[in-house]
Amino acid sequence: MPRFAANLSMLYTEHAFLARFAAAASDGFGAVEYLFPYAFDARDLARRLADHGLQQVLFNAPPGDWDAGERGLACLPGREAEFRTGFEQALGYAEALDCPRVHVMAGLAPPGVERARLQATYEANLAWAAAQAAAAGRRVLIEPINTRDIPGFFLNRQGEAHRIVQAIAAPNLQVQMDLYHCQIVEGDVAMKLRQYLPTGCVGHLQIAGVPERHEPDLGELHHPYLFKLIDELSATSGWDGWIGCEYRPARGAAPGATSAGLGWMKAWVG
Repeated sequence: MPRFAANLSMLYTEHAFLARFAAAASDGFGAVEYLFPYAFDARDLARRLADHGLQQVLFNAPPGDWDAGERGLACLPGREAEFRTGFEQALGYAEALDCPRVHVMAGLAPPGVERARLQATYEANLAWAAAQAAAAGRRVLIEPINTRDIPGFFLNRQGEAHRIVQAIAAPNLQVQMDLYHCQIVEGDVAMKLRQYLPTGCVGHLQIAGVPERHEPDLGELHHPYLFKLIDELSATSGWDGWIGCEYRPARGAAPGATSAGLGWMKAWVG
């Protein structure tokens, strides 16, 4: 049976952030993820997790100046020191929250910089981060993101992400496979799952309806088929990860909007 984690950056936005933990638990989620924890004291977040019996399964390392449009530092030459400081901060939060995975966003490719230089910077930063995370008992995840949602993002395709993971060859460096992004960029989602899930290189899955990024029972992807496939592949390969629900409820931030749209999940978790 798939295990679903509520993405608290997108779900339950009718509530203040710290109140979203209770809402997710009330709706039957056993775990949460979100973009960034750094605006809150880690002790407050850990208390919410403990109070509501939730696991923290993922969050992102600092991405640079998010409000100014930055979407990660890992591929940016000259920002290595900032990347390292931010990743060390992320590991501190991961320990406090008992979170096994930290997602490192690649960043936007700067105009006029050769891709080979960006690639070398990216891989060097990831190798360093994986070594630090291994010492702390954590995993580092990288995610291909479509360029419609984030124009200019450096990493876009599943094959590219898996080649990087294989080249660096750190056991705790894995791919965060978002089926929404995968469908937009390259499609053939079921075959991508068949290809990559059994390799052990996928650390986390995420879902959303395509193209509007609403509930997974809306749009062009047939998620019941994909969930059954994930169960089949998990049974044969031993994959035991979580599926992050990273979508915007179709009813927006109206009261009860997230809960009202969870009929798709209740068919799977009872």
